[in-house]
Amino acid sequence: MGKLTMDKLVTLCKGRGIIFAGSEIYGGMGNTWDYGPVGVEIKNNIKRAWWKRFVQENDNSFGVDAAILMNSRVWDASGHTASFSDPKMDCKKCKSRMRADTLISAHAKGKVNPDTMSNEEMQAYIEQHKLACPKCGACEWTPIRQFNLMFETARGVTDENQNKIYLRPETAQGEFVNFLSVQRSTRAKVPFGIAQVGKAFRNEVTPGNFIFRTIEFEQMEHQLFCKEEDSKEFYEKYKEKAMQFLLDIGFDKEHLRFKDHDKLAHYASAACDIQFLYPMGWEELNGIHNRGSYDLSRHQEYSGKSMLYTDPFNGEKYIPSVVEYSIGADRLMLAVLCEAFDEEELEGGEIRSVLRLAPCLAAYKAAVLPLQKNLSDSARPIFEKLRKSFPVIYDDAGSIGKRYRRQDEIGTPFCITIDFDTLDDNSVTVRERDSMEQVRLKVDELESYIGNAIKF
Repeated sequence: MGKLTMDKLVTLCKGRGIIFAGSEIYGGMGNTWDYGPVGVEIKNNIKRAWWKRFVQENDNSFGVDAAILMNSRVWDASGHTASFSDPKMDCKKCKSRMRADTLISAHAKGKVNPDTMSNEEMQAYIEQHKLACPKCGACEWTPIRQFNLMFETARGVTDENQNKIYLRPETAQGEFVNFLSVQRSTRAKVPFGIAQVGKAFRNEVTPGNFIFRTIEFEQMEHQLFCKEEDSKEFYEKYKEKAMQFLLDIGFDKEHLRFKDHDKLAHYASAACDIQFLYPMGWEELNGIHNRGSYDLSRHQEYSGKSMLYTDPFNGEKYIPSVVEYSIGADRLMLAVLCEAFDEEELEGGEIRSVLRLAPCLAAYKAAVLPLQKNLSDSARPIFEKLRKSFPVIYDDAGSIGKRYRRQDEIGTPFCITIDFDTLDDNSVTVRERDSMEQVRLKVDELESYIGNAIKF
């Protein structure tokens, strides 16, 4: 069928309770989105699958939930207060603010890399190629300036007694500052990991690609603490582990690729992204970084607390290196929706829209559908029993065909139809979403049949 566009996906998400514009009844608030009844379940399932793979099933890994508001010295140590900014400029005609590197990337299509360019070089490129404002078409820009991406607030009740604090721009520092506490409380031996899923905030301009880049977002991160000489091996291991996770939740390998960073941070020995082929092209989905001992060393310097780890076998003392794996829950949600969305033409010319979600990610694992409303007395007990084991939905409004289509559009893997034969044989018809094939099962077989299909 036709190529997926972001507009088509946004329309589906709004109409089916997946994602809504933030503060919509007040005209919205730029770059904010709310997850609806279906979307919040899909997103939670994505986070559960990630946590299962990288904490529950991962050797020697532990979870934390660190505070969003942290001592401002944390961000001095991490370098954010000094250098966490974006190169931005304003259109003199319509006053829109744009990232210079984003504008160049859209024009260059891979021929130049703005990440390796200085502000002066980006300014010269924009002027030379007469890059226009995407909103009004003018080619009149202010000089490029660096804008701090951190949201600032103040703690205190009076102007005279206020301390500047920040909404965290990343979750990673929560893992680093808890390194000592996690290691001591769990008696963990290097190598071990600390993982977290949590909100972060960045005051940045969004190019309008739905939930791809927003000012409020969730990150899923795993920091592996290891010996420096082992970090290269673990870096390669986590590249493959990150890729396999994506394949296991339903991605086509042809839509994923590794992309090494062209420009490394001064402390990093290696860094790469896994990119996904979004409707707007290849873009970052997640990152894997070999960060060395920089993070713990900085926190040792700024806090005055020793971050030395003592090897229990030989007594060696050292500051561990960090291999970081980071992926945005919202960005992954968008990629999951893009990958799952499909349209197919059925006999008679009808177009069926379907989200081919991995069953473990679907908001509802099954829909219970009485063929007619007067069968509700038989259908409701089945619904009540199944929802004790997994999320299910009950729908008796409209024709059975229309109800199938509604479930297809939100990715429900199974539809269970209760008909008049159910009254005689205690059996139901189970329709599978992707193939639309139907099987007849006893009511007592439903829980195990569906439960086995949705395992991750």
